[in-house]
Amino acid sequence: MGFFDGLWPGRAAQFDSGNATSSAVVLSKRNATISLNKQGALSGNLRVNLSWRMRTSDIEGRSRQSGMLRRPLQLFKPEVVQAHTQGVVNVDLDLGCMYELMDGTKGVVQPLGSLIGDLNGPPYVRLSGDDRFGAPSGETVYVNLDQRDKIKRLLFFVYIYDRTPAFDRTHAKITLYPGNGPRVEIELDERAAEARSCAVFTVENIKDELIVRREVKFVYGFQSELDRLYGYGMQWGRGYKTRT
Repeated sequence: MGFFDGLWPGRAAQFDSGNATSSAVVLSKRNATISLNKQGALSGNLRVNLSWRMRTSDIEGRSRQSGMLRRPLQLFKPEVVQAHTQGVVNVDLDLGCMYELMDGTKGVVQPLGSLIGDLNGPPYVRLSGDDRFGAPSGETVYVNLDQRDKIKRLLFFVYIYDRTPAFDRTHAKITLYPGNGPRVEIELDERAAEARSCAVFTVENIKDELIVRREVKFVYGFQSELDRLYGYGMQWGRGYKTRT
């Protein structure tokens, strides 16, 4: 990358297939699917992790870029990082998974309602815990791929629990860690200021082949709206989290 590529972010070419150092496959609009079969990742547990951090102000970013154009040496000055204050929106992103098994059983695994699931029995999907503060470890859901023949389809989604809609104020990423092969990354990089939920990706068992498909579809409602969008046909009610 040349010097002026650093002055104009986004000028350098972007690749969707990862590289030798990252060992990751990035699912994008252009390359939206990947076969776990072809990756040899059909045993053990599939780990799905949600991580996020607060996005710095767009105004601050534009002013910094403009300043660098007028004063190029400013590029080499360390950027001041501000701590969280009352001016930073309070956001609690949650990771969930709707499932449909081969026998027709349908349900959801999510922090809301303490529906943590089961890894060794139906639905063979389990939530590890609820991260309410954007910790580096984020939230993780495990899928037992040794029982893949019992799983028809999965829908992984992210929603904002009881807070101001703020997807446009966060850098959120879903990372899949198969038992074998490269990790798979999906960025929630589209601005959706008023959205409260996002369908991130699906896993479908198509003739014994597990296909992961990037969705990244934002909706203004919650789980019931995602359900209608993907046709799970479940009944939904208001849920709450236990107090910390």
